[in-house]
Amino acid sequence: MRQAQLERKTTETQISVSLNLDGDGKYDIHTGCGFFDHMLEQFSRHSLVDLTVKATGDLHVDAHHLVEDTGIVLGKTLAQALGDKKGLNRYGSACIPMDETLTRCVIDLSGRTAFVWHVKFPTEKVGELDTEVFKEFFAAVADNLKAAIHIENLYGDNSHHIAESCFKAFARAFRHASETDPRAANITPSTKGAL
Repeated sequence: MRQAQLERKTTETQISVSLNLDGDGKYDIHTGCGFFDHMLEQFSRHSLVDLTVKATGDLHVDAHHLVEDTGIVLGKTLAQALGDKKGLNRYGSACIPMDETLTRCVIDLSGRTAFVWHVKFPTEKVGELDTEVFKEFFAAVADNLKAAIHIENLYGDNSHHIAESCFKAFARAFRHASETDPRAANITPSTKGAL
């Protein structure tokens, strides 16, 4: 079973994440930030990862610590659930439209961290969240998942749509990368023999 659960407690945040990679997109998410909950729900639904997130933090400061630390724990939990990565597709990509917006995400579950972010928002906030925290979230996921994640917004005018298309593109790309290839069920997808 490709499942994992992790917790992280600091003086700023308390984060608990549990997930099942082979789920059907069920979620139970409570971070105290409505729009961030909505984005994590999009990830769960479109990746088909069953996801539970319970997070509290110093929201009296702002949401930066909470969002970044959730990315850290999500990345570590995804990595744990992937195990030795034998049989994985390894690579995944998705191009997701959201009304006037189009965003592309490409993933390599390589065991090496790389993060490329070509996303600009026309507004400083979406709901109560500073738009700059989305970059921090995905950077934290990439670093702790040990994956190359490239996200590029090709065009768009609405900050809500841009953010949502980023999460949906990430979800679909991750779904493909993390699925098993029946032709290579016990094979590590690398000529190195390890990821």
